[in-house]
Amino acid sequence: MNDLNILVIGGGIGGLTAAIALRGKGHRVSVIEKDPEWSVYGVGIIQQSNVIRAMAELDLLDDYLAAGVPFDTVAIHAPDGTKVAEVPAPRLVEDYPANVGIGRPALHKVLGDRTKSAGADIRLGVTVTEIDQRDDGVDVIFSDGREESFDIVIGADGVYSDTRRRVLPDAEQPEYTGQAVWRYNFPRPSDLNSLHAYNGQTGIGLVPISEELMYMYVTTPEPGKPNYPIDGIAAAMRGKLAGTAPQIQAMAEQITDDEGVVYRPMEQMMLYGDWHNGRVVLLGDAVHATTPHLGQGAGMAIEDSLVLAEELANHDTPATAFKAYRDRRFERCRYIVEKSLAICYGQIGKGPLVDNGQATAEMFGIVSQPI
Repeated sequence: MNDLNILVIGGGIGGLTAAIALRGKGHRVSVIEKDPEWSVYGVGIIQQSNVIRAMAELDLLDDYLAAGVPFDTVAIHAPDGTKVAEVPAPRLVEDYPANVGIGRPALHKVLGDRTKSAGADIRLGVTVTEIDQRDDGVDVIFSDGREESFDIVIGADGVYSDTRRRVLPDAEQPEYTGQAVWRYNFPRPSDLNSLHAYNGQTGIGLVPISEELMYMYVTTPEPGKPNYPIDGIAAAMRGKLAGTAPQIQAMAEQITDDEGVVYRPMEQMMLYGDWHNGRVVLLGDAVHATTPHLGQGAGMAIEDSLVLAEELANHDTPATAFKAYRDRRFERCRYIVEKSLAICYGQIGKGPLVDNGQATAEMFGIVSQPI
């Protein structure tokens, strides 16, 4: 299929990479994003070897790497801080690093700038109020009153996807895992040149994201899905780190800014049935929302975008393209969701403990395979 008029719902990582990939195939693309400020929270994200490869396919690699910190290994630590393993990540692009740590605002700028320069139409502060499918198209009414028709619609609107609710109302729903993740930025020590992960009921990672900054993520059991008010949340995060490795406790003293703490209860979801209905298809967290234990949530969304663009070019109808897209993506995404959840459950005592070093090495082997 050529020269499609495509609506992408959601201006996050998945939606923007989809727009870039689809524009590269010559399609007309409109992206809507409900947040009028188009903002992202200011901590970091881990991007691994398969994302490096995907960024090369999108012709974004140099801009992307310039905005982050490359590294080639993952250091695994016991709860007391002792380093027990160093897992090398495979390099999938010749002469380029295996992984990168990058600030979410920096990544958002790289993707947003390329989406604009590629010629996609971006509309902020807009949502969909009605989707009406026909055999040959999709009629959409927007919250600003505009009415338009598209050849296909892509829902890249996250774990709480309104698009999924509209077109697949009986599909699986997000489920709370019993665990939450805390994130905070710190000055980056000169010798922090890779991801350092700490095992235990409280899981911890230290990730470089720029010359000056690193961030810490902390996963903790949170029975009952509690909310923490902004006032005092830095002290709450410090308290979660009591009894952790000495080097982590020392860093915890720097957690003083309530506004700098990003706290999120973790939910997961996997669509085991169809990923589309008619001419509307889903990608990223809208179909496979994973916990962050393997660092692959964004990576899976980016790969989805590339595969969907390829399959639309390879098929004559949306139905055959969408089926081929799901067939290529399902097992890989299912593995990431289920293995990440197993690590989560092991940390909080809902399942057997998972060896993080072994799981990380296994994950690298799987995501290194062609998409």
